[in-house]
Amino acid sequence: MCSGKFVDKTAPFRSCLSVDFSVSGLARLIMAGAFAISMAGGQAAADVSALEIGNKLANMLRAGRGAVSANQPLINNPDIADKGFTGDKLIQEAEAIYTKRVGSALLADDLSPRDQRLIEAQMKAMRKIVDEHQADINRKGTGFKGFIPAVFARLVNEEFGATAGTEARVRVTAPPDLVRNRKARPDRWERGIIETRLLTPDWPKGKAYTEQVEFEGRPAFRMLLPEYYSASCLSCHGGPKEETDITGYPKEGGKEGDLGGVISIVIFE
Repeated sequence: MCSGKFVDKTAPFRSCLSVDFSVSGLARLIMAGAFAISMAGGQAAADVSALEIGNKLANMLRAGRGAVSANQPLINNPDIADKGFTGDKLIQEAEAIYTKRVGSALLADDLSPRDQRLIEAQMKAMRKIVDEHQADINRKGTGFKGFIPAVFARLVNEEFGATAGTEARVRVTAPPDLVRNRKARPDRWERGIIETRLLTPDWPKGKAYTEQVEFEGRPAFRMLLPEYYSASCLSCHGGPKEETDITGYPKEGGKEGDLGGVISIVIFE
């Protein structure tokens, strides 16, 4: 994915029951079956909840990147000092983008306490990153500032992890040959899913992959959301391959519609 001057180059549940057709044994069997069904239902509900908050976090990250992208001409204008592009302005624009794309507001009265915490932590991280880079954004006499959507997203995700990492993680990764920042390299699980699912010709365009796995010794819900190059991405990631782009990196030679990155979400149980 994109980079800039801030970037460092450098088992499903299985229950085994013995069959006992005595009255007491049958009762135990029925109770065990009911318990298993209850557990399965509870897990399904937990998965739905995790999927919902995962989608919210991913879509708000995308909206934040969209706001940074839309403001690139302003951010990189060398003739203006105070651009007025503050953390509050970013959140205002990102929420508007989110609502337009998703069709509902980011914050709602029916959010669980956990989901409320996670969304607020992400929004706080977004504000902080933009406000911490005001000196760069407002530097007069300098054109390209390097404060591009990919850099913004990486810094936001790192800040989010520092404050909410015991409950959730968000990061952007990509197929290994497209990774520019070493911190964004996919882990073993991510790489396996990218290569055996998301990059296959029959994988439905835009479909997320989800799975219950262990992460850092804890049970977790993981999801990968594929992202594809749009026409605007190709100025940095298109052709000619190996030509240096505006950020100083060689272009990947990608084409519109190619898998260019993946948003990786972890929601701890």
